[in-house]
Amino acid sequence: MKPSLFPAKPLSHNLWMLGGLIVWLAVTIVGIGFRPEHAFLAALLAGMFAATGSSRRLVVALLPFFIFGISYDWMNLLPNYEVNSVDIRDLYENEKALFGISTAVGVVTPNEFFAVHHCPAMDFMAGFFYLCWVPVPILFGIYLYFNGQRSEYLHFAIVFLLVNLLGFAGYYIHPAAPPWYVASHGFDFIAGTHGETAGLGRFDAMTGLTIFNGLYARNANVFAAMPSLHSAYMLIAFFYTLRARTPLWMKIAAAIICLGIWFTAVYSSHHYILDVLGGIAVTILGYLLFEYGLMRIPAFCRFIGRYSNYIS
Repeated sequence: MKPSLFPAKPLSHNLWMLGGLIVWLAVTIVGIGFRPEHAFLAALLAGMFAATGSSRRLVVALLPFFIFGISYDWMNLLPNYEVNSVDIRDLYENEKALFGISTAVGVVTPNEFFAVHHCPAMDFMAGFFYLCWVPVPILFGIYLYFNGQRSEYLHFAIVFLLVNLLGFAGYYIHPAAPPWYVASHGFDFIAGTHGETAGLGRFDAMTGLTIFNGLYARNANVFAAMPSLHSAYMLIAFFYTLRARTPLWMKIAAAIICLGIWFTAVYSSHHYILDVLGGIAVTILGYLLFEYGLMRIPAFCRFIGRYSNYIS
């Protein structure tokens, strides 16, 4: 019999799950507001957890991704600009000083350069790459899970969560405005500013879709540009394509998508190059912290072993 993370009886498992869902829904409804997808997701998770052993193990395996989604949503409880002042001008000036491009009108940031110099082919590819930033890493995790590489899956999923938590902490320590904010509003701080599609709006207009408009209308926090977690997710996936048993084409695809997202972050005016470098740094930090820090702690290592056995 495989060790369990929870009390031994299945009824206790269900009670733990039900209690977690009630706490999540209560905090979300009171602090943020109810949306229909909250009820749908809660019903789906409860049903899958109670249905069969296989579906229960899948829910437990996906917990790091659920916690990531809840944590992102809960940032609406306390906007980071209420914790620390927002960096608007300094980040812009540093970007221009380090990576500025000389033009006929003076030195501009790479974002300002691409706002003028863009083309339909690059707009389409930029939209394609940015649509990959969350779905592809999650699909990669699901691939590892159903491919029988449960231990590698779990390492990937927890590092994914850890990098997000480190990034979210960075948002509160150093709130930062994205490039499009400066282009639209200058250097004045405006609380409650709504997200914008910026350069990705050209993809929506080209395809007739409203994908990015819908995504950025629900942006949990506009002033969360540094570090760029868009730049982190595929890098995490790439690291684990190297660690896990994956075909060569998957490693190459992960590297190409990763580079494409980094370029798009700057091309679309959603991030500075400095933000991208920050996302790379927090990814490396999270990976090293987990694999070479936490996994060296015997008690934590045993916990991960039990977790891996449970979902297997």
